[in-house]
Amino acid sequence: MTKIKKGIILSGGSGTRMYPMTSALSKQFLPIFDKPMIYYPLTTLMESGINDILVICNRDDLTLFNKLLGSGNQWGINISYEVQENPNGIAEAFIIGEKFIQNDNVALILGDNIIYGSSVKKTLSSLASNHHGASIFGYEVSDPERYGVAGFDEKGLLESIEEKPKNPKSNFAITGLYFYESEVIDVAKGLKPSKRGELEITDINNYFLQKKKLNFNKFDLGSAWLDAGTSSSLLSASEFISTLQERQGILIGSPELAALENKWINEDDIKSFFGLKIKSNYTNQIL
Repeated sequence: MTKIKKGIILSGGSGTRMYPMTSALSKQFLPIFDKPMIYYPLTTLMESGINDILVICNRDDLTLFNKLLGSGNQWGINISYEVQENPNGIAEAFIIGEKFIQNDNVALILGDNIIYGSSVKKTLSSLASNHHGASIFGYEVSDPERYGVAGFDEKGLLESIEEKPKNPKSNFAITGLYFYESEVIDVAKGLKPSKRGELEITDINNYFLQKKKLNFNKFDLGSAWLDAGTSSSLLSASEFISTLQERQGILIGSPELAALENKWINEDDIKSFFGLKIKSNYTNQIL
């Protein structure tokens, strides 16, 4: 078992489901209430204790991602970048990120996924600190046919994963967060494109399932998983974040707070970074 210190945020794709909002920039720059969408998956990785992060994006968005996130130094982490030239599937992230991963365990999160919950945070931190094989996460939804779906045997153990099935075997969707051993690179290289012409992450998960090296974890009812990849889900996610923050007086999806909690930076670092020039509701909740 080895600690996961590296994480990939996949922020490629064309974002056609959100046109025309994404005609000029990646959907990961769109706001989820008071922050850019990419802040949420970034914070999830940081809350898991991961401080070496690769952002994979379209070539046209590379300069903007650099401007928004920089090197990660302001959060006490390291952020690097690679380009996905064409939307060839989620599993291609491991081929693109081969030099970044090397022989280490790695986490992958999709750039439009928002994960929230104190129990989730503890689960991810625990798994990332002592990981082996592959780990995926399930969340009960009302429309499982939109996702990769888990199938269970009579004992309730995971026995299959199907991608966007017409007749789902359960209501448990596979979320866009995955933990893997470095073996995932060779697995991804050995995949053949699906009928959709993509390298499917479900095929990687089924490989580890067949090898009996796949851990399935259910997010509990007190947690939230949001896929903000459509216009309606973008609005729902913003309303969710707004309601929680305003009613509970908390800040969700903040890299600064995640960095503080991990003691990668201190309050003086934050004050120095923001200085006197940046004043907003977001910064007021941090400073």
